[in-house]
Amino acid sequence: METFFTTSDKIQNIIKSFNLTKTLFVSSIIIGEAHTGKKSLARYLFPNATLVSGEDQEEVKAALSDHDELIITDFEKLSNQSVLDFSNKRIIATANYMGNPALIDDLFAFIYTMPSLQERPEDINYIKDLFIKEALSTLMIEPDTFNADEIPLNLTMNTKSLKKSIFTYLIQHSMDDKDIKEVLYHYLLKHLDGNDEYREHLGLYEIPLIEAGLKKFGSQLQLSQILGINRNTLRKKIHEHNID
Repeated sequence: METFFTTSDKIQNIIKSFNLTKTLFVSSIIIGEAHTGKKSLARYLFPNATLVSGEDQEEVKAALSDHDELIITDFEKLSNQSVLDFSNKRIIATANYMGNPALIDDLFAFIYTMPSLQERPEDINYIKDLFIKEALSTLMIEPDTFNADEIPLNLTMNTKSLKKSIFTYLIQHSMDDKDIKEVLYHYLLKHLDGNDEYREHLGLYEIPLIEAGLKKFGSQLQLSQILGINRNTLRKKIHEHNID
């Protein structure tokens, strides 16, 4: 059975409303940004309902004729919504945007708005912990090798970008020098082309070296000594690479 965690008042109100109308053959739609959990919420509320995607008009048409209870995801992608007949059916649709407001209002008795992750800070922490556990298992990383509070979270695409930011961080911070060389090898194998490529790709090595050194030592003078180069040479490279 699909599970769904939330501490958001807005989502809890949606759940309460659905539970109050579960016995009625009325249609509802949940509208919100992509990757906010609309489909998961619908499947949590109606675990036995058949699920189809609005990307396939014929599949939706066939499902409507065969089932009285149906979840239609990506509803905005249906090309001919006006011919749909929801009479005596319980339809739960999800959509990333409203589309035709008048048509939506005619088809659905209830219209709900799904809040983004940025509007649900407590949910972010819960989902973050789930993704970290998944990443640790998938990547076979020990949990005591990093600080979860230092992971920069990207919420621009809700759970999709959140998950990617966690996996990316853990991959980056678990690589050894062999892994880094392998990454650089494949990058250069793909991008080496043209003239003066040594100078063109020198920044791949110098920029992270200088930025990490400045962050770690906080002094150009000390960093120049650590790197074994002249201070003026270091200043020149900082200027060339536009390093703050």
